[in-house]
Amino acid sequence: MSAPPVLAGYSYVRPLGSGGFADVFLYEQDLPRRVAAVKVLLADAVNPEVLRNFNVEADISARLSAHPAIVTIYQASISSDGRPYIAMEYCPDNMGTRYKKGPLPVAEVLDAGVRIAGALETVHRAGLLHRDIKPSNVLMSSLGSPVLADFGIAAAVVDEGDPEIIAMSVPWSAPEVLQERVSGSVASEVWSLAATLYTLFAGRTPFESDDRAANSRALLTRRIVKAHYTPVPVPGFPKAIDEVLSTAMQRDPSRRFSSMAELAERLRWAQYEMGIAPTAFEAASAEWAAAAPVNFSDAAPRGPVVTTVDEGGRRAVRAARQDRNPRVRDDLPAPVRQRSPLAAGLIGAGIGMAVLAVAGVAVLMMTGVL
Repeated sequence: MSAPPVLAGYSYVRPLGSGGFADVFLYEQDLPRRVAAVKVLLADAVNPEVLRNFNVEADISARLSAHPAIVTIYQASISSDGRPYIAMEYCPDNMGTRYKKGPLPVAEVLDAGVRIAGALETVHRAGLLHRDIKPSNVLMSSLGSPVLADFGIAAAVVDEGDPEIIAMSVPWSAPEVLQERVSGSVASEVWSLAATLYTLFAGRTPFESDDRAANSRALLTRRIVKAHYTPVPVPGFPKAIDEVLSTAMQRDPSRRFSSMAELAERLRWAQYEMGIAPTAFEAASAEWAAAAPVNFSDAAPRGPVVTTVDEGGRRAVRAARQDRNPRVRDDLPAPVRQRSPLAAGLIGAGIGMAVLAVAGVAVLMMTGVL
């Protein structure tokens, strides 16, 4: 793991993890006071392609993190030693570590499924794909809510991704992705979310064998491509949920649910049939989600910039007006109007007569005349 960088306004706490292109550290922010997970690119891994993916991840995460089931981004910039970083919400756990301890409660997984489906529906309405849906990318917030993270290999829906960049988290990838027919699509993400939920229900991946020797990458890929769905191996597991998962994991993409919204609705119906209060489905409107498209070709290093003033702003207008008439200053209080000595004398005399009149009335009232 690389050395933690010096970040203005942050104090280093401890390492959190390391990946192929970045390390993640825990920092404490000084103002406002809070902890943050900081993802820092490795110095020797920075190249135009990695930097492009890093910029995309920062832009997409910040753009969509208003959704309650997408990890919140605090800041993205360049550290003092020149490494790009993203400071984000610290999530102390993830579903990837939890399922390895055993199957998760059905009610909890259904709730997480509806929430993450809402997050992915928002991603899709923004014209984007996540392309790496798996348990370890479903984090658990400090309040225990599931949030989607890691948009590092996201792509635009219209392009169906870059065919040269294929997400290969094999146990949760759709057959057409493993066959490299597409690098991602809405249908393949429906498969991946269903495979992720299956993993949480079962405590193992959908096509994993009890024989560990049969779980090599090649053998696992072969079984996924054939896509023979087997029910969740948990005694008494609800048949209605198996039906939802088997539909979402059809080998033919056209036979799956057409959207995350449709998958979420089926999960909510399963909740209702089991006597569980259906989880609210939350997805941004298509108009909002598509309002600010992400530039996928931006590979330029980005960091702190100096604030500038628009040439057509109010400050420029005032400066131009003052240049035309230097004696006029619209940022000073209006001058006080001066009166002539005669006008001032007349006003003073009037005030004096009024005072005398009031005093006379007061005297008459005191003497009983009035």
